[in-house]
Amino acid sequence: MLFLLALMLSSQGLAAVVGAPTMFTKNLIGNEVQIYDFPFTTRAQWQARPAKEKLPLSMPVPFVVIHHSNIPPVCRDNRQCCQSMRVMQNFHMDDRHWWDIGYNFAVGGDGVAYEGRGWDVLGAHALHFNNVSIGICLIGDWSNSIPPTQQLKTAQALIAAGVEMGYIKNDYKLVGHRQVRDTDCPGNALFEEIQNWNHYSPFPSSENDLMKVFEQSGSR
Repeated sequence: MLFLLALMLSSQGLAAVVGAPTMFTKNLIGNEVQIYDFPFTTRAQWQARPAKEKLPLSMPVPFVVIHHSNIPPVCRDNRQCCQSMRVMQNFHMDDRHWWDIGYNFAVGGDGVAYEGRGWDVLGAHALHFNNVSIGICLIGDWSNSIPPTQQLKTAQALIAAGVEMGYIKNDYKLVGHRQVRDTDCPGNALFEEIQNWNHYSPFPSSENDLMKVFEQSGSR
């Protein structure tokens, strides 16, 4: 028993050293708890409303779509960001009549990743593109300035965790929301920033390219 405990602790320590997200399962009513090497707030912690319905997302997905919220503005601490998550969820569910908050995840100006629909639930963030992508919103209006450094780093770490855990393809393509929908999202400044990230793809360049994407990926 002592040997097994030491082995488990050693493995967790190694994961932390190499910067990999670690994951363990609590044997309590089948609940799975994921532990990441970056700050993470669950739905329960930001007091999310229950989803009206859910559809599964086929994984691993070939695309990651970056968004900004525009409104609410950037949040700077956990209290503000939890409130922003509730504001977005209420807007999406009550005004747009969606089943839940649209994004799979959001990242606040506090550098914390916030669970939206999660990894394995179909999002409502990019019309006609939700079934092939994970949608990540960087909370704030990033039309004229880029997000805080820690907000950018956590968004990148979240994507890397998704790849490592098999939710996102190793050769995924990163795009801005405006590349798959007629919108200004994710803001001019953030859109320029993500073009420097690993896996950024200029294709699709607009929603007119979506059929070509589906033909190439075999997804519809």
